[in-house]
Amino acid sequence: MTTAAPPTRRDIAYRGFHLPADATSGSGDGLLATRRGLALDGVDRGCWTSPPVRVGFAVAEVVPSWTADTPDGCWIEVDLRGWHDDGPSTDWYRLARWAAADHAVRRTSVPGQRDGDARVDTDTLIITGATVTGWQARATLCRPDGSSTGPVLRSIGAVATDPTTTGQGYERRPASTAARGMVLDVPRYSQRLHAGQYPQWGGGGDSWCSPTCTSMLLAYWGAEPTPERYAWVRPSGPRPVVVHAARHCYDHAYAGAGNWSFNTAYAGLHGVEAFVTRLRSLVEAEAFIAAGIPLIVSAAFRADEVPGLGYDTAGHLMVLVGFTDDGDPVLNDPYAPDDDAVRRTVPRQGFESVWQRGSGGVAYVLRPASVPLPPPPAQPNW
Repeated sequence: MTTAAPPTRRDIAYRGFHLPADATSGSGDGLLATRRGLALDGVDRGCWTSPPVRVGFAVAEVVPSWTADTPDGCWIEVDLRGWHDDGPSTDWYRLARWAAADHAVRRTSVPGQRDGDARVDTDTLIITGATVTGWQARATLCRPDGSSTGPVLRSIGAVATDPTTTGQGYERRPASTAARGMVLDVPRYSQRLHAGQYPQWGGGGDSWCSPTCTSMLLAYWGAEPTPERYAWVRPSGPRPVVVHAARHCYDHAYAGAGNWSFNTAYAGLHGVEAFVTRLRSLVEAEAFIAAGIPLIVSAAFRADEVPGLGYDTAGHLMVLVGFTDDGDPVLNDPYAPDDDAVRRTVPRQGFESVWQRGSGGVAYVLRPASVPLPPPPAQPNW
C-alpha cells in the first residue's frame, strides 16, 4: 500500500473574481456590466481593478489567470501589483497583452520588467525586495478606434504563494478514499505526433505539452472547438485541434505555447471555467479526482528519476486522471510516441516530489460551471 506524504507546509492562497457578479467589489472605469461579463461602455479603453486581496503571509510569487472574449482586433492587458497593510507596496507590472486570435494583435507576455521590488518571469510576478502580503489585479479592455465590437472580461484571479514559510495557514487534509481506484476517462493525445510541425508556434510537438493537455481536458468536458474553428490547419495532420490550441496559446515573447495563464485563457474561450493555482500535495489533488475533475499539473525531473518517466525535462505538463487502489497517480502524459502510450502510472512519492519541486505544485483547473469544485482547505487555494 502506497502511503501519502504529508502535505507541503506552504502558504498558498487563490482568489478569483467572476464578472459581472463581483464587479462592485472592485472599481471600474469605462465599463458596462452585461450578462456575459464586463464590456466597454462607448469607449475604446476601459479597466476594472480588483480590490486588494490580503492573504496574510509574505508573498513570493503571484500567477494570474483570466477568461475573456476578444473579437478580432481587440485585446486585454493584465497587470498585477503587490500590496501590504493599507497600500500598494510595488508598482504595477504587466503580465499579459492577450487576445484570443493572432491576426491583428500579438498575444504576448512582457519581458524585461525588473526593479528592486519585483520582476516578471513570463506568467509569474516574482517578489524580490518589497514586503508583499497581498496583491491587486487590473484588467484593461481595448479595441481599435471606431470598432463596433469589443472585449468582454468574464473572470480574473491569481494564486499567491510563499514556498519559504512553514505554512501557518495550511491544514492536514485526509486523503480522499473516493479517489483511490478512480480513473477518469480523459482522451489520450500524444504531443509527439506533431514533432517538427509549425515551428512558428513553438517548435512543434516536442514542446506542445501544455496545449495538448488543455486539448485533452476540453475534449473530456465535451468543450473542444468545432472542426470549422480549426479548418485552417492544412494539411490537417494527425490531430488538427492540438495545432489550433498551440497557435492560440502561443506567447510571442516567450516563444512557446507553455504560458500557464494563456492556456487557461484559451480554455476559457470554450465555455469552461479555468484558472491556474498551486496545490500542496496529491492529497489535495485527490479531492479533485473524487469530484470528477482531472487536473493539468507541471513537473520537472531527470530521466528515470520517477520510474516510468524516462526523459529529462525542465518543465512538463501532464494530465492527472486518477489514482490506483494503492494511491499511485495515473497520468495522461502527452510526451509519448503515440496515443496508446500516453497513459502511465507512476510512484506516488516520486511524482509528488518532482511536481512540488518543479513548479511548486502548479495545476490548471478546467471544468464546466455546472460541476462544483471540491470544498477548499482552510487557507483556500481554489
